[in-house]
Amino acid sequence: MTVADTVAPLVRAVLGTQVPVGIRCWDGSRSGPPDAPWQVHLANRRGLRRLLWAPNDLGFARAYVSGDIDIEGDLLAGLDALEEVADPSRGPGVRIDGQTKKALVTAALRLGIVGLPPKPPAEEMKLARGRRHDKARDAAAISHHYDVGNDFYRLVLGESMTYSCAYWAEPGGDLDAAQYAKCDLVARKLGLTAGMRVLDVGCGWGTFALHAARHYGVHVVGVTLSHEQADYAAKRMVDAGVGELVQIRVQDYRDVADGPYDAISSIGMAEHVGETMLATYAADLFALLRPEGRLLNHAISRRPRKTADSFSTTSFIDRYVFPDGEIEPMAPMIDALEGAGFEVRDVESLREHYALTLRAWVANLEANWDEAVASSSAGRARVWRLYMAGAALAFSANRLGINQILAVKSTDRGSSGMPGTRDELLRAHT
Repeated sequence: MTVADTVAPLVRAVLGTQVPVGIRCWDGSRSGPPDAPWQVHLANRRGLRRLLWAPNDLGFARAYVSGDIDIEGDLLAGLDALEEVADPSRGPGVRIDGQTKKALVTAALRLGIVGLPPKPPAEEMKLARGRRHDKARDAAAISHHYDVGNDFYRLVLGESMTYSCAYWAEPGGDLDAAQYAKCDLVARKLGLTAGMRVLDVGCGWGTFALHAARHYGVHVVGVTLSHEQADYAAKRMVDAGVGELVQIRVQDYRDVADGPYDAISSIGMAEHVGETMLATYAADLFALLRPEGRLLNHAISRRPRKTADSFSTTSFIDRYVFPDGEIEPMAPMIDALEGAGFEVRDVESLREHYALTLRAWVANLEANWDEAVASSSAGRARVWRLYMAGAALAFSANRLGINQILAVKSTDRGSSGMPGTRDELLRAHT
């Protein structure tokens, strides 16, 4: 029996049996159809040892990120067939039952690979002890995800440097144009006009701040916990000629105390807040707005579950992508906003738009693979390829959603200052 014949039942159990899987092992032996949509390459014995010590999504992620296991072929097509692998709320693995664990041990003994667990790849993150979502721990989590090199992000995100859902006029259009169209959609919903003072919470590399200042003549304060983002964004404003209109700060949203603002944008930031902090988040932003000021909250949501389940700190997503990140249903966010005093005026789903955005990012990464690896690491590039492909399919399948919630701080007498129709709401007033 070849190595591939010994390994094949285990690999199929881990990855699922919905589609044929071809397997190639470190000794050159093969198993399964050579034209299968997924070709699994076990580069060495260490990959199997990783699965032995962590027979779940984390073990698979460690093996893939380290290059001990490689997936050759169309990753999106393979993940599309393996629905559980595509769900980023569980990571890229399938739950392992007792029979599979036994097969794993049997294969390990036969191949003589039983030993101490390999060290996790350098890209794996485990936050230091501390209360979830306290300021120091949040800063560490943000740094892990965003401070990996602006050159890497430019290769993946494109020249707009926008790490959130784009707004596509049509599939297959230009990614940068779609990102600026999203910025303009936010600006119109906020009713921006020249001279207004705007707070951009989680400003990233400054794309919305740049667009709002350049096209609407507003003054923007952008806050982020990422030093690399802040340095890039500040230079970007000067280079674009809007340095006098935009101030970029490394600051926690809970520390912003220089209100009132006429409008607040929060684009792709609320996912880092955490369910227990939603009330604080909403109350802080409410306090920073002037009466009749608007908030646009643009955030990912998940489908409600029938039973409560605890947040996993050993998942692929938590260890490699978003430490302490929490994706909640839309209802708790609306409840927190209304509890803080906001009046919710408009909700729009952009779910299909995010699936298109993620596919564009995957295409960018694969087209610039060698440069992405050189600017970061092979492991980091593998993390992003797996994460973005899985997330794209999760949005397509309605396991994840993305919503823009527009809320207003109405006056004590109920005046919102909002237009009477949605057509008027979406009309730019420059």
